[in-house]
Amino acid sequence: MTSIKQKDIDEHYMRMALALALNGGTSVSPNPKVGCVIVRDSKIIGKGWHRCCGKPHAEVEAVRDAGGDVSGSRVYVNLEPCCHQGRTPACAPMLIEKGVSSVVIGMSDPNPVVDCRSEIMLRDTGIEVVTGVLEKESKWINRGFIRRMKQGRPWITIKTASSIDGNISLKDGSSKWITSKASRQKTHLLRAESDALLTGSGTILADDPKLTVRDAEGTTPKRIILDRRMRTSPEASIFDGGEIIFFTGMDTQEEKLDAIRDRGAEIYRIETPGAHELQFVMAKLSQIGVNYLMVECGAKLTSSLLRAGLADEISLFMAPKLLGGGIHFTEHLELGNIEDAIRIKDLECSPCGDDMWIRGVLSCSPDL
Repeated sequence: MTSIKQKDIDEHYMRMALALALNGGTSVSPNPKVGCVIVRDSKIIGKGWHRCCGKPHAEVEAVRDAGGDVSGSRVYVNLEPCCHQGRTPACAPMLIEKGVSSVVIGMSDPNPVVDCRSEIMLRDTGIEVVTGVLEKESKWINRGFIRRMKQGRPWITIKTASSIDGNISLKDGSSKWITSKASRQKTHLLRAESDALLTGSGTILADDPKLTVRDAEGTTPKRIILDRRMRTSPEASIFDGGEIIFFTGMDTQEEKLDAIRDRGAEIYRIETPGAHELQFVMAKLSQIGVNYLMVECGAKLTSSLLRAGLADEISLFMAPKLLGGGIHFTEHLELGNIEDAIRIKDLECSPCGDDMWIRGVLSCSPDL
């Protein structure tokens, strides 16, 4: 009879930890998604996940689920346990105190206050530490947290809806509706999975969107408006409920901003206009804890993000229609030669109602 390799066993339980981690959703932001499984004598004795920012971490939840006695156990966690006191106690010292025999880790914590220190702490007390188990999968579910820790910005997904010839509207701006109801419902689900949504003043003027979650379970995330020239009306539908963050230029008159403040918006002035204004916006969003940002905007802002290398993922709903000489979603992106083309990696295509949903990682996105 062939024995099961320890590597296969470790991957089996790590998959469980990853599945548990996903339960945290956006409630854990700005923290990462973490799940934990505790095994002793080939039996699971405890499971847990980080449920909400400020609440106990996954390791604590799993130890509680095990009844507190986890001595001699093997702990599986998709992210290196923390070693510092934050809003909750540190997990690595707790595992040491509980007398676990080994800790299996999916990926090291990119937070500079951790950064393998927990792994060293655990090893120094004689605990076996195994790292890099399903590392790719572990990084993927926390790609927003990694991007914020390493690049100081969120993971940025450009979501758009177009005809099969790439147009997001007719020349006069007409765009309702290019894609099917199923695609619009899927968009609401993607919104609910995001920490924030970004749009520009051009989209608000053309479509007056609410950018809320209506046709899916979940709450409406923060909505970010980029309007350097103060073109947005205080009466725009986007101000009807929910948290709004408004970015505008340094020279915008205060009396105009007062009307926006009266609608409950938090206002930031862009201190670095021109080529670096988008970097300023993304850095500020990172500072306020946005891990995952979905962008729903027009061709100009989409092209600017791509040109600046500030896009990680594309989420494109493509309808089986031809709109001819409309507005293309990257028509402001000019490339010098074919070698400069932005490629889509890890491409996925699936039907969505009458449309096709295409998603993938953009080649301009830094490696995780």
